[in-house]
Amino acid sequence: MELRNITSDDIYNAFLYGASEVVSSTQHLNKINVFPIQDGDTGNNLSSMMKTMINESTKKESVKETLESFSDAAIRGARGNSGIIFAQYLNGLSTEMSESREIDYNHYADASRKAVDYAYDSIDQPVEGTMLTVMKEWGRALNRDNELLSSITDGMSYAVEKVNEALLKTQYQLVELKRAKVVDAGAKGFTLFIEGITDYFKTGNKIKLSAVNREDIDMVAIDINHDINSEITYRYCTECLLEGENLDRKELKNKLKGLGDSLVVAGNKRVSRIHIHTNDPAKAFEILHKEGRIAHQKVDDMKKQHDVVVNRKSDIAILTDSIADIPLDFIDENQIHVINLNILFRDISFIDKITITPKKLLEYSKNDSFLPTSSQPDEKQIENVLSYLASYYKSVIVITVSKALSGTHSIISRVAKKLDLKDFKIDIIDSKQNSGAEGLLVATAADLLNEGLSHDEIVAEIEKRVARSKILVKVKTLDNMIKSGRLSTRAGKIGKKIGLRPVVTLDENGDGGLDSFAFTEKGSLNQIKKHVKKKMKTNTIETYNIVHVNNLEEAKDFEIIFEDIIGMKPKYITEASSVIAVGAGDKVVALSYILED
Repeated sequence: MELRNITSDDIYNAFLYGASEVVSSTQHLNKINVFPIQDGDTGNNLSSMMKTMINESTKKESVKETLESFSDAAIRGARGNSGIIFAQYLNGLSTEMSESREIDYNHYADASRKAVDYAYDSIDQPVEGTMLTVMKEWGRALNRDNELLSSITDGMSYAVEKVNEALLKTQYQLVELKRAKVVDAGAKGFTLFIEGITDYFKTGNKIKLSAVNREDIDMVAIDINHDINSEITYRYCTECLLEGENLDRKELKNKLKGLGDSLVVAGNKRVSRIHIHTNDPAKAFEILHKEGRIAHQKVDDMKKQHDVVVNRKSDIAILTDSIADIPLDFIDENQIHVINLNILFRDISFIDKITITPKKLLEYSKNDSFLPTSSQPDEKQIENVLSYLASYYKSVIVITVSKALSGTHSIISRVAKKLDLKDFKIDIIDSKQNSGAEGLLVATAADLLNEGLSHDEIVAEIEKRVARSKILVKVKTLDNMIKSGRLSTRAGKIGKKIGLRPVVTLDENGDGGLDSFAFTEKGSLNQIKKHVKKKMKTNTIETYNIVHVNNLEEAKDFEIIFEDIIGMKPKYITEASSVIAVGAGDKVVALSYILED
């Protein structure tokens, strides 16, 4: 296919071909992904972006408009560090392209060279030996003495050859790659893309769009045996699609750069894709919320991913939802997996315990008649989690929030049945609890796993403990119960007037209810003490915990009081989830326990 000029039709078909080459190599890219973190997801991230490009880009009249279509799709679909850098390269390529219906090779080569600067400019701290290096070589090699070219394919073939030479050198440019004896995964992804483009110009072959379906993105089995001891300084791979009318990429970079590393900001004035590795994603989203509308957010726990790949402790996974209140250090130590629910406030969506804290959420809603709500996970999220766990574990024990309160249990059950994962055992337990009581059941499951119990033995033990578990919530204010409709406005007004202080609990079916009530805060505490003492006359408390919403001081007071009554310290004290904060209100303190058999 010897061409002198390049049309929008050529660009459209060539880029589709290049994108399909990346998608077909997803598993290989995952396997060689060791920089900056060995989390085995570069293939998935690039594949996600490429499938968005394939499904959402359209052929336009001019080359520039067609490239803008690919660029916009890439920004929307970009995932991970490599994906966002790639998207910004395409943004630069479209920006530097003329408005002509067709262009010559020299113009394409010059725009490709200039696009590299956009990719470098999107990164706070560019690193050689990565995708950037092969991008730069592609731009340089395309611009050799073009008077010697006999065809477009001649120029592109020469450039691909030089890019592959640069790609091979990446394994010696970074310590992580040299130790693992692999090339950089992102650089390999870019190389596959330009090889696909070049193949199109050589053959004229087009891909069949039906052969690549964006909905088919699933986690693939990854078998990584590299001896990598990556030290993760910043835990959360944080991404955001931000929409606005006059977004300033440089300003966004300046406001975020103190929060972590691997900062990439790609896009234009209308839409930007942000990527950063940070230990405080909630702070990052607090900043971004002020700059524009958060259209999409994604946060991956790189420490958890790394531990699963490299330091997995068991063949049995424990999975719960973020309503279960468990300290992060306990979750880490026991490699507990968590499905984080979404918190919706007006047109904003937050990720529970990740991109929003109870304190900040209550600040947002304090003077607003609109109460934030929680949203159960969608089927695709559950599919990805279960498929991911099936790649590394032989079985999973899922412990969910009470199905009387949430559809989480039902949706996980439905997805598990639909997936029908062979040789991967799934048991799903309805805790009939929430918050601290649900967390206590999950923590107990982790303890039993550490004691060496089998999958079936753990399931049996937890199911027995469900009926012996209880939560008692000391509510500070009735405001949130009134807003949520749990108390009518009239009843709420009366309750506030007489100083009603209910002790909230869940019944044996997992439905919300009142354990008791008082008319002072001290009276509420006395009711909880009375409940515990009554139980201890005929039973022994096996374990208990204390959770709170912005009230560590009173939680510590609870610890002193109930250690004296129960005769042992709580298993832990921790902050409650945003979901609990929304339902019960600020300054809540709750005690949960499990009775011995």
